[in-house]
Amino acid sequence: MSLFKSQSEDRQDEEHERCLQANNNKFHGSSGYPKNTIKTSKYNVFNFLPLNLFEQFQRLANAYFLILLILQLIPQISSLAWYTTMVPLMVVLSVTAVKDAIDDLKRHQSDNQVNNRPVLLLVNGKMKKDKWMNVQVGDIIKLENNQPVTADILLLSSSESYSLTYIETADLDGETNLKVKQALSVTSDMEDHLELLSAFDGVVRCEAPNNKLDKFSGILTYKGKKYFLDHDNLLLRGCIIRNTDWCYGLVIYTGPDTKLMQNSGKSTFKRTQIDHLMNVLVLWIFLLLGIICFILAVGHGIWENKKGYHFQIFLPWEKYVSSSAVSAILIFWSYFIILNTMVPISLYVSVEIIRLGNSFYINWDRKMFYAPKNTPAQARTTTLNEELGQVKYVFSDKTGTLTQNIMIFNKCSINGKLYGDTCDKDGQRVTVSEKEKVDFSFNKLADPKFSFYDKTLVEAVKKGDHWVHLFFRSLSLCHTVMSEEKAEGMLVYQAQSPDEGALVTAARNFGFVFHSRTSETVTVVEMGKTRVYQLLSILDFNNVRKRMSVIVRTPEDRIMLICKGADTIICELLHPSCSSLNDVTMEHLNDYASEGLRTLMVAYRELDEAFFQDWSRRHSEACLSLENRESRLSNVYEEVEKDLMLLGATAIEDKLQDGVPETIITLNKAKIKLWVLTGDKQETAVNVAYSCKIFDDEMDEVFIVEGRDDETVWKELRTARDKMKPESLLDSDPINIYLTTKPKMPFEIPEEMANGNYGLIINGYSLAYALEGNLELELLRTACMCKGVICCRMTPLQKAQVVELMKKYKKVVILAIGDGANDVSMIKAAHIGVGISGHEGLQAMLNSDFAFSQFHCLRRLLLVHGRWSYNRMCKFLSYFFYKNFTFTLVHFWYAFFNGFSAQTVYETWFITCYNLVYTSLPVLGMSLFDQDVNDTWSLHFPELYEPGQDNLYFNKKEFVKCLMHGIYSSFVLFFVPMGTFYNTERNDGKDISNCQSFSLVVQTSLIWVVTMQIALRTTYWTIINHIFIWGSLGLYFCMSLFLYSDGLCLAFPDVFQFLGVVRNTLNQPQTLLSIILSVVLCMLPMIGYQFLKPLFWPISVDKVFDRIQACRLPQQTPAKTRLKQSSSRRSAYAFSHQHGFGALITSGKTMKSRMSKKNTLFQKGSNPHSLKPKMRFLWLEGCITILGKESSWVGLRKK
Repeated sequence: MSLFKSQSEDRQDEEHERCLQANNNKFHGSSGYPKNTIKTSKYNVFNFLPLNLFEQFQRLANAYFLILLILQLIPQISSLAWYTTMVPLMVVLSVTAVKDAIDDLKRHQSDNQVNNRPVLLLVNGKMKKDKWMNVQVGDIIKLENNQPVTADILLLSSSESYSLTYIETADLDGETNLKVKQALSVTSDMEDHLELLSAFDGVVRCEAPNNKLDKFSGILTYKGKKYFLDHDNLLLRGCIIRNTDWCYGLVIYTGPDTKLMQNSGKSTFKRTQIDHLMNVLVLWIFLLLGIICFILAVGHGIWENKKGYHFQIFLPWEKYVSSSAVSAILIFWSYFIILNTMVPISLYVSVEIIRLGNSFYINWDRKMFYAPKNTPAQARTTTLNEELGQVKYVFSDKTGTLTQNIMIFNKCSINGKLYGDTCDKDGQRVTVSEKEKVDFSFNKLADPKFSFYDKTLVEAVKKGDHWVHLFFRSLSLCHTVMSEEKAEGMLVYQAQSPDEGALVTAARNFGFVFHSRTSETVTVVEMGKTRVYQLLSILDFNNVRKRMSVIVRTPEDRIMLICKGADTIICELLHPSCSSLNDVTMEHLNDYASEGLRTLMVAYRELDEAFFQDWSRRHSEACLSLENRESRLSNVYEEVEKDLMLLGATAIEDKLQDGVPETIITLNKAKIKLWVLTGDKQETAVNVAYSCKIFDDEMDEVFIVEGRDDETVWKELRTARDKMKPESLLDSDPINIYLTTKPKMPFEIPEEMANGNYGLIINGYSLAYALEGNLELELLRTACMCKGVICCRMTPLQKAQVVELMKKYKKVVILAIGDGANDVSMIKAAHIGVGISGHEGLQAMLNSDFAFSQFHCLRRLLLVHGRWSYNRMCKFLSYFFYKNFTFTLVHFWYAFFNGFSAQTVYETWFITCYNLVYTSLPVLGMSLFDQDVNDTWSLHFPELYEPGQDNLYFNKKEFVKCLMHGIYSSFVLFFVPMGTFYNTERNDGKDISNCQSFSLVVQTSLIWVVTMQIALRTTYWTIINHIFIWGSLGLYFCMSLFLYSDGLCLAFPDVFQFLGVVRNTLNQPQTLLSIILSVVLCMLPMIGYQFLKPLFWPISVDKVFDRIQACRLPQQTPAKTRLKQSSSRRSAYAFSHQHGFGALITSGKTMKSRMSKKNTLFQKGSNPHSLKPKMRFLWLEGCITILGKESSWVGLRKK
């Protein structure tokens, strides 16, 4: 993907303007425009082997073993056979290559699935079925309803009136509300006439490919005239055609040039912090190895000069050795080969096996399985498991990730009376599970999916309560929803925002059914009777007004203005006579807001004919004005939107995914900060932030950055930081001093703590300035001091830029989670990418490292699997380095007793089997099954997660400890047997002091020491651990008896040379004394350190372990947190962030002039033709997490 993308970018640097002609591939044949092929894979059949080997040898250890193999082929310096390195290296490279091939094969399959999608292509006057991959710039294609858009195309014509086309852009910006595109009138006349479309030869000049989703400019030259093009004429790849039978388009951008792919970011090979640390440590080991080899080579040179030179009659020099200096140089490389096990190749094989095993645990976790969609959690990569235990920041999308994007009409207040709360006979509130749904069978047009539980509201409707009828009549009229009757009685609504859909659906179920509309009428079925209202005007919504109104003429010839909007706005517009009703309603609204519900008010006003005619004239003048049109319209709207009579208020629940607030609270306890990066509007995002507990009413302040230039943004950020931490602005602040004295990039900004609890909100426009070089540090310092951050109205590329900014200046692990194609760039940029397999396609999941269906699974992914994986990997590395330092450095001490002659202490077969057989299974068993605490405690005490964030369990300091421990153990393992065997005899008087007996005792002591060490480090014992640990110890003795047996040694004397050593050595008391003494001396420091460390050098989690040991195992998961705990009111009027469909509706463009359908509701009179909207109800049921019986945790800590 990165190679593919870079080629596209190189070409774009040269392309400043794009020029193309319809139906003329020869016109741009030499332009080098790419085909519509998408390529995310890295390899093909021809480049796999060289490219994969090149990538693998970029790993220092692999390059090291390749050099070692070359050295072993030189007989003058090699004391080990070449195949001792060749075979393990081939195994490692092969295993990794197979894994990479399987991963890339999946990417190929995904690419092929997309590239081979069918599309209708106009060829020689006929529609031809072809594949996406064959579409080229300048082609004309046909798209049909519910089809994804193939490439970025210029809309030419459609089945709808005025060539309108309705699209859903969930994969681009995360919004599921409907958007409208329109073709130019000059091309819309071609309709679906193939001969006209084939003859179309318009030339388009437009901007070069870029990532700006909301901007496009170009000029169409056709028949000698020029027509201006903008983004309203462009259909982007990733959109879905809705409510449009067909449309034709001219392909402008293809493949990697499309705006979707321009925003998708580059694929990078992700490595964990442990991987980077291991590379550094491998360099350290190389340096240490070089120093040791140099010391031993110098020692050899001195020995040869003083003794070896005069000893040649017994140990003659080789012909190629002319002096002690030459001999020392050769011995340097000989020791380099012998001591190679300081970086054993089995380390990387073991790491891959451990990661693979921990990945299977994620795949098999039934508590992360989502039954309604039969979707398990997936570890789509096996290289990032331990980094899940080190996450400090989570960057999350909102729509479809935190929320289900389902709005539910929950409660309402009508004329001062509260509806929606249900109580039992004693006046106590009942839970939803205990409630009975209201029966709407009296209404044949009711939506069967709608649920309500307060029967008193239905009874009021049936009794004909005037205010209740007026309330629901207002909801059925005051909106811009479009309707389609697919079959008799089956209405489908398409709303600009889910809020509007929820309100109109509620009115529909309570007997006031919005049926259809034209540019001049709205038809409502009220309690079974059809009433047609004349639509006089729509006063549309925008973010400043935060309200919308309609003016209608009723069948009784009364003119009514109906207004709904944010309660903070409507309160200022009410008639003074509504003050008492307003006070009661405001109390209800406070209760709604405290429960995290989205609230708005509904009011009306009756207008007299003369006033309306006069106002209508001024309104027309304002509409036609060329200067200050928006402000003049706003003033005219205010003239009529006053002295309103209050009807009531509504409360809508923005349905969160199950367990989202609890998950975020738990993550906060684990000191994981959550930032929400969304393309949605500010009001919606902030309301969800409060509902999710990212923000709460106990915060000291929530700062809003909404500057429209860099100076204003800078001032707003500085003001926020001044309130959070005033001393951070002083020149004497340590971080300011650090930033002024620090050299150029890269450098790290230390963490700063605010003097309180704060939140930050910033929109995409302001963020564009804040991400510039001179403001990015200001943004980062301010945001990182906040408990939660909300970035709204963001483009997909901005999401990635925020992640990159954090990676640039903070040495922390970042996780990004999202569910749509607009989240792909963010997921790719983060250290860990998590995809939610939701309703916005599979793009996020296919580009993620881990995937599941519900946000609450993130808690278990991090606090359980992530923490376990990190702890296991740290234990593994500490033990692995220790056992190999201990094993290898014995040769260092031995060198002082053999004239630095590069002789090995151990027998050859022991060297071969030490890492592959004798010590491999115990460490794998610990690394795959060990648990310091079980999953219940991990979730119950999120504080246990903190050591991973600070990388306390394995770092450079811990590595030095392993090295020192290994040096000490190797010293003991050499000198204790040496002292024991020096000038000793067997029981029968024979001499025991020989190299083979000494070697066997050192080997046996080493195996016992490393076995007891891993037994001491294991905190969770299973039958598998017992088999691996004690079985490996038993296997050593069995293998020794076999390899040193008489039969084998006599049959192959050149290969097996330790004839009878086992039976002649291990039966001697001094041998047993030596082994026991070595084990005790090696174990005492470890036992003492584990006992004293919590007492003298405690870390934060030690107190948590004490609390766990002091309390009982919890019987159930923590109780759900109540959302109701706030006292302040928040309004969340969440209609479309842009101007609504008001102007479009009143213009009459929604009428199908060419393809009319008979309205089955009417026999005569008006014949309203609705669009064919299709409202998706995304019904996600939460996972039911059942706390099962857990395994014993008796191995919690060693006592």
